[in-house]
Amino acid sequence: MSTTVPSSGLAAPAPADPAEAPDAHGAAAVGSTETGPGAAPTRAAPWGADPYANALRTGRGPLFLRRNDGWLLPLDVERWCSDAGSADLSALHRCEGPVLDIGCGPGRLVAELASLGHRALGIDVSEAAVARTRGLGGAALVRSVFDPLPGEGRWGTLLLLDGNIGIGGDPAALLDRAAGLLGVGGLLIAETAPVDVDERVRVRLDDGRVGADGGTAPAAAHDAEPFPWARIGTPALLRHARAGGWLTADQWGAEGRTFVSLRRPGRERSARNSSQSAESANSAPVISSQLPK
Repeated sequence: MSTTVPSSGLAAPAPADPAEAPDAHGAAAVGSTETGPGAAPTRAAPWGADPYANALRTGRGPLFLRRNDGWLLPLDVERWCSDAGSADLSALHRCEGPVLDIGCGPGRLVAELASLGHRALGIDVSEAAVARTRGLGGAALVRSVFDPLPGEGRWGTLLLLDGNIGIGGDPAALLDRAAGLLGVGGLLIAETAPVDVDERVRVRLDDGRVGADGGTAPAAAHDAEPFPWARIGTPALLRHARAGGWLTADQWGAEGRTFVSLRRPGRERSARNSSQSAESANSAPVISSQLPK
C-alpha cells in the first residue's frame, strides 16, 4: 500500500525504543519492477525496499516514513495485514463496477472486494505486497499508477485508501492521472488525513531500528534516498478536486478515519492521458480477467 500519512494523520517523534513505536502500514505506487517485453519501465521503487517486505512477511511493524527533519510518520502494517474492518467496508460498499486498488499493499481490500462480488485488480510497486495479495486469491500486478495499466478509461471505481492520495507527492497530478483511468461518471474513493493539512514532504522508509550512535537510521543503505510524499486532509483534497473539475459525491468518517468520494470530471481527458491509454493498449501485458467490462 501507500500513504499520505497513515490514518493517524500526525507525525510522531522518533521513539526511544523501537518496541514502543506504533505499528505500520503500506506500499506506494511510485515505480515499477516488472521486466520483459511489454512491461512497464523499471524505476526506483522505495516501497519495494526490504523494510517494507519484512513488515509484510511478519504482518507487523514498526515501520515509518522518516521526514528530513527527523520526525516519523507511523505506518499501520498490522491493520493492512488484517481482514478488512468496518471503516474499510464503509468505503468498499460504495464501490461501483470494476475496481482498481492503487497501492493495494498486502491485499485485504482486493480480497474483500472479490468476496463482495466486484471484479477488482490491485497494483503495487512492492513484489512482496503483490505476492501476498495473490496469496489471498486477489488479482494484482507489480505496477505504478503512473505506468500503463489495463483497462485505462474504463474502471468504475479507483481506491486511494490508507493514505495513498500521497503517492508521488503531487495530489493534483494524481487526480489528473485518476481521471484518465476512470470511465465516464466513474468514482474515486480516497482516504484523507484526519487533520486539515496540505503539505509536500520528502521521506525515507525507516523500521525504527536503533543505530550504533543511539539514534534511528534508515534500515537499508539502498533506501537512503528520500522520495516525495504528500499529506492532505479533506478540505485540501476538495480544493484540488474542484480545480480539476471533479464533483464531490460524499465525505464521511469511520473509526477515526476520514474519506471522500469524487466523480470523474466530465471534460475530455488531456492529450497526455489519451496517449497513456494508447500506450497501455499497445504495450502493457493484459489478461481478460484484469479488464473492466
